[in-house]
Amino acid sequence: MKETEHSILKIYASSTDRIGQKLLYEHIVLLARERGLSGVTVYRGIMGYGLSSRISAPRFWELTEKLPIMIEIIDNIEVINEFYNLIEPDLLGMPKGCLVIVEPVKLKLHKPGKH
Repeated sequence: MKETEHSILKIYASSTDRIGQKLLYEHIVLLARERGLSGVTVYRGIMGYGLSSRISAPRFWELTEKLPIMIEIIDNIEVINEFYNLIEPDLLGMPKGCLVIVEPVKLKLHKPGKH
């Protein structure tokens, strides 16, 4: 496969952040799927902190601990920018903070599987 230029949108937030009644990461994943973006993955961290938060780490007795998450979305830069412009008002309206970055990536292989 020929290498192609794409970008990756990364959103760093908390597992408990919400947009309306939905968890932030659920809102982002469902919206990206609805819009036909190439792919989204949500990672849950085991420890971390942001500019305005305390260090969060899991405790063995707490299954619903507030933990750091990272949402990654890969597509071409035009699609990434359009999607970011769509979700930016939601992110700005959240009471909690987040961090958003966009980086260029080179796709080596993007092979769809069977449904």
